[in-house]
Amino acid sequence: MNYSLLIIDDEESIRDSLTMALGRHYEVASCASGKEALEILPALAPDMVLLDIGLPDMSGLEVLDHVRRLSPHAAVIMITAFEDLDTVISAMKRGAFDYLLKPLRMDALKLCLERAKSSIRLGKEIRVLQDKTLREQIPFFVAESEALTDVVQTVAKVAVSPDTPVLVEGDTGTGKELIASAIHHRSPNFRGPLITVNCAAIPAELLESELFGYAPGAFSGAGKKGKTGLVEEAAGGTLFLDEIGELPGSAQAKLLRFLQEGEFYALGSTAKRTVRTRIVAATNRNLEERVKSGTFRQDLFFRLAVVRIRVPSLARRKEDILPLARLFLHQYSEKFGKKITGLTEDARTALLGHVWTGNVRELRNIMERAALMTCGPELDADDLGLAPQCEQAVKNQGVLTPEGVDLPNLLQDMERGYYAQALRLAEGNESQAARLLDVSRDTFRYRRGKLGL
Repeated sequence: MNYSLLIIDDEESIRDSLTMALGRHYEVASCASGKEALEILPALAPDMVLLDIGLPDMSGLEVLDHVRRLSPHAAVIMITAFEDLDTVISAMKRGAFDYLLKPLRMDALKLCLERAKSSIRLGKEIRVLQDKTLREQIPFFVAESEALTDVVQTVAKVAVSPDTPVLVEGDTGTGKELIASAIHHRSPNFRGPLITVNCAAIPAELLESELFGYAPGAFSGAGKKGKTGLVEEAAGGTLFLDEIGELPGSAQAKLLRFLQEGEFYALGSTAKRTVRTRIVAATNRNLEERVKSGTFRQDLFFRLAVVRIRVPSLARRKEDILPLARLFLHQYSEKFGKKITGLTEDARTALLGHVWTGNVRELRNIMERAALMTCGPELDADDLGLAPQCEQAVKNQGVLTPEGVDLPNLLQDMERGYYAQALRLAEGNESQAARLLDVSRDTFRYRRGKLGL
C-alpha cells in the first residue's frame, strides 16, 4: 500500500530535502502556508501530515484543528524549532500523533512515520470491526423502504462526530434505542460504553443524582463514598437518554450546562468535573409542544436537537414488514431449535393487513410467540394470532362512505382492536398498555370498559 504524505512548512529547503528523501517511499506533496494546506486538504486526503508549528500566516495549532476536521484519520506529526512544553501538550490534546524537533534527524523521522503507518493500519482495521459490530448489533436494520433508508443515511453521517448531540424522535416501538446503538457503534467512541437511561423509569427526585452522581454526605443516606453518575460512567462513549421529555427541571439545567461546557458538578460537591460523552436523547412526545407549555427548556431542546432523526412508524415503511418478519422468524427459529422454512400466503397477507400500533417491537413479539408455539414447517395466519378486529378494520380503511357500512361500529371495532392489541403486548398490564397507546391510565381503563374488553 502506498501512503500519502503532506509536508506543511514555510522553509523551501526543508520541503525540498524531505521530498527528495521520502519520495521513494511515500506519495509526497508539500505547501508553504496554512491557507494553501487547507485548500488542497479535501482533495488530497493525506494519510500523514508533517506540520510546522511556526507558519507565517496562521498558527500550526489552528491548522491542526482544520486537518483533524477535514482529514480525521490522518496522522499529524508536529515539527517545532523550540520545545515549548505547553504548545506540545496542546497539540497532543488536539489530536497530533507525535512531534519532532528541528533540525530534523532523518532516522527519527523515518521511525516516527513507520509508527504512524502502523497506527493508520490499525485505524482501518478498527473501522472494519466497527462495521462488523454494527451489523451484529442491529441486524434488524432492514431498510427496503425509502423512509428508513433516509434514516440509515443520516445515522452514518452523524456518527462520524464523537460528540454532536442527537435527538431521536418516533412512536413507541419504532427502534429509537437501536438507532442510538447504531450511532454509537459507528462513532469514534465505539470502544467506550453505551449507557441507557429511561428518564421515565427513575423517580424525578433521584434522576439528577443518578445522572451526575453525588458527593459523600450530600444528603441523608448518601453514604461515605458518594456515587459516580451515569454521565461520568459513559465517559468516552455514549449516554442514551430515553424519554427525555420526562427530565425534571433541575436536571434539565445541569444537562444543558454539560452539553454546552462539557462540565458538571456532582450533587453536594464544589469540584468541577469534565468528561467527554456524546448525548443521544429520544422521545415519543412532541418536545416542541412541551417547550411551549413551559415544561421543557427551549435552550436545552435546541442543544439536544443539533441533529434530529425521525424514526418512521411501521405504517410508513410497509415494504419492510415482510423482510423484518422473515428476519425475526429466522432468529427465533434458531433460538428455539426449530426448522421453520417461511410464511404461508395467508400469513403474509395477515402481516401486511395488520395495524401495527406497537411498530417493530410488536412485530418482533408476534414472531417470537409464533415461532415458539408453531408445530408446522411454515407459519400460517393462525400461528400469528393477530386480532380479527384489527384485520377487519384495515380491510375497511380508506372507505369513507361505503354503502351499507355502519361507520360508528367500524370506528369502534378499530378502537377495540387497538386496545386489545395493546393489552396483549403489555401482557394485561394496563399502565404499559396505556403507554403504548399514548393515553393516561384512567383514559385507558374508561375506554376499556366502554369497549367491553
